[in-house]
Formats: sequence, C-alpha cells, structure tokens
Amino acid sequence: MKNKKLYILAILAIAFSSCNKELDEVNINPNAPEIPQPDYLLTGTTKATVDSYWGVTNNMNSSLLFAQHWAKVQYTEEDRFIYSNSSFTALWSTGYAQSIAGFNKIIELSDAQGNSNYKGVALVLRSWTFLLLTDAYGDIPYSQAGKIKQFVTPAYDKQKDVYYGILNDLKSAQAALDPAGPVIVGDVIYNNKIASWKKFANALRLRIALRIADRDPAKAKQVIDEVQAEGGAYISSNSENAILKYDVSPQQNPVAASFETRNDYRISKTIVDKLISLNDPRLPIYASKTENAPQGYVGIPNGSTNSEASAIGLANSSKPGAYFLDAKAPAVIFSYAELLFDRAEAAARGFTTEDAEDLYKQAIRASFLQYNIGGTAVEDYIKQSGVVYNAANYKKSIGEQKWIALFGQGLEAWTERRRLDYPQLTASVNTVLNGQIPVRFIYPGTEQSLNGQNYKNAVSNQGADLLTTKLWFDAF
Repeated sequence: MKNKKLYILAILAIAFSSCNKELDEVNINPNAPEIPQPDYLLTGTTKATVDSYWGVTNNMNSSLLFAQHWAKVQYTEEDRFIYSNSSFTALWSTGYAQSIAGFNKIIELSDAQGNSNYKGVALVLRSWTFLLLTDAYGDIPYSQAGKIKQFVTPAYDKQKDVYYGILNDLKSAQAALDPAGPVIVGDVIYNNKIASWKKFANALRLRIALRIADRDPAKAKQVIDEVQAEGGAYISSNSENAILKYDVSPQQNPVAASFETRNDYRISKTIVDKLISLNDPRLPIYASKTENAPQGYVGIPNGSTNSEASAIGLANSSKPGAYFLDAKAPAVIFSYAELLFDRAEAAARGFTTEDAEDLYKQAIRASFLQYNIGGTAVEDYIKQSGVVYNAANYKKSIGEQKWIALFGQGLEAWTERRRLDYPQLTASVNTVLNGQIPVRFIYPGTEQSLNGQNYKNAVSNQGADLLTTKLWFDAF
C-alpha cells in the first residue's frame, strides 16, 4: 500500500511538473524579448528622469519657489516652506528605483553586446541623475547605489566623494563615446548623435568643477585642464542644448499637464520686478499678462499666506508665459547660455585665460536667442548699468544674469543661487524658517525606516536633516 501511494504521488508530481512547463511556455509572450533592449530602456528611463526633474514635486512645488522664479497663488504652504519628510520622495524614488537602475542595466547590456556608445550615454545620464540627487540632498548613496543584489541598504557617500566619483564616471563616458563607433537608437535627447553627447559630458564636467570651486579650487582647475588637454569640445550653440522635446497629450510637458487641471502657480514678484527694472525683453516669454484689465505683468510675492494670495486674485496675477505652458515646450537640461556663463566664471576665477567679460556677454546673447530674441535689443540690454559686467564682483554679475537665464530650471537655478549667493533673495515673514530660504531637500522619511543606520551616519556627518543645513558645496 505504501509503495502504491508513493507511485501515485510520483505520477502526480510528473504531471504537475509537465503542467507547469506547459503553463510557462503558454505564458511566454513571443512579441516580448526575454532580454531588455537598450534602445527601449534608454527612451523610457530618460523620459522618466526628465519628467521628474521638470515636474511638479521637484520643480514647481519646491525649487522654483526657493529660487523665486515661481510663487503659489493657492495652497501656499509650500511657498512658506511647510514640508514633511514625505514631501521630497519623488526625486529620490525616481532617481534610484528608475533612473539609476535603468541606466545601470543599459551599461550592463552595452558591455554584453559590445556597444560602448550605449554605455557612454548611460554613464552621462546616470552622472546627471546623481548630480541632481547630491545637489538637492547632500550625502547620498553613490558607490553602492543600484547594486541591489550586493547592497540592500546602501551606504551614503559624502557629497565631496560623490562629485569626484561623478567626474570619474564622466571621464569614462568620454572614453566610451565614439562617433565612429556602433550606432545607437532610442536617444530622445540628441537623436543618436554621439558627438553631441561628448560635448554634453564635458559641459557636465565643467558644471561640477564650478560646484567644487569654492571648496577645492585646485581640483576644479584640474578638471577644466583635463577637458582642454583632451581636446574636448563644449556645447557650442543653442542647437546643441541638452533638451527633451515633448509632444501633445499624453506626452505633454509636465508643466502643461499640471495647468490642465490645477491653477496653483504664478510667476514670482521677485523676478517680474527684476525683469521690469531691466526692461528685459524676456518678460513676455517668462510671464503671461493678467486676465483682468489693466492687463500687465503682476507677480505673486513668495511666501504669501492663502488670504494674501487670494486678495491679489487669480485673474489679477500672471501665470508663467505661454511658452512654458505649451504642451510641446522642451525641458532644458543644459543650455548653451549656461555653458557660456560657466566658462565666464572659470575665466574670472583664473582657471582659464579666456575673456570673462566677453563670455558673459555671449551668455546673455545666447539666452536671448534661446527664445528667438535678436537684433539690437540684446546689445542695448547689455549696455545697461544694471547688466554691465563687474569684474570686481563677478559672482553678482554672473549670478544674477544666470538666475534669469535659468528661468524654469528650478533645481539648477536654486543650486546656482546657493553656490554664488546671487541674486540676494529675501524670505517672507510668513515663512517658517526664521528668515531663511531652504538650502537642501530633507531625506525621504522611508530612509529612516528602511536604511536607518546609514541614514543616521549621513546625518551625523552632514548635519541635522533640516531644510536649513548647508551642504558641502555651499561654502559661503
């Protein structure tokens, strides 16, 4: 009887195994590849990253407010810096779970398939992602990030080490990128043009060199010298801007998507007043006229209470300009204007022998041309006393004009203002940080529960997990 039972169990086991095998075969989609394709991964991961960078949480509801490019006309709590430890999860979760994981997979596939150009592009985009993360939070998981099989709870690297690590990654990207090498597809930034990716990689190296310039000027100069020694080129025109072009719904710009259903945001009074004082022809690009007569450009003061903003009114205040509200408006990752401002600053610091004033003027021209403003308007603008380059205070000249040129790029504008300390912005008395403007994002609350010891180590090294704790790069 015992042997008979075992025989029956054996028959059932074989039948069940056969059934499982048949089910496995049935469940295989013949149209879906077993191995992810780098082109699809590149498209999807790039878009997810840029959407987060340009979207509501990281741009409209935080950094654009901190930079006083935008303000809130309704539900003004964020404009008064009232946040919780769940307010800044989007950049962290997207950056690690989607962006870095996706770019790491592309690097793995490129090595397996022998296409170094996929690897180079993924390294550039992963470097940019890490840069966004460390600029916002400070110390972050870097060396152990994205290696889930090895490090379930990755350690945090110091911000200095993250910057230096990214610089090495970008050098590796330069070595991997070969315009004469294998072709790639799926590139929604540069349409598979490898030469443009090499220029973008160098632009990021220059950006990071200036990030560390107040802390380690020798290293900053070394980075710039290395790019020059390699014969590396930078972005050289607006046609080479690193941008993601959007389309009509459902592939529209995240800003446009938000305004389809909400009406919380207006342009800040700070930048409206600045543009008006300089008779800046970018004003009608950056801002819309009010709906009510007399129509004009009216910004909302940052940090207004709900009642104060309501008293000004939706129809009596300016939305961002139609250019930025268009479904197809591009998300700008790195512009030619920024590159020229960076070169001007590098020259002003003595890192290069270029003409800082001339590069500063070129940067302003490039910003105007980015919005198709040409002719005498730019030359008249540059001659104004409030715009003329001041070599004795290059941080003020470059900082103020760069802040204007970076309009809409909240994370970058906020970081540059923290670094250069210009323009000098004032927090509203209604804010909750005793007159201070946030200088970092606080870590997501989930880090305390899921990666607690490493979180505590980071706070011990960097300082309290507060909006007001200065990061390593922010020296002054």
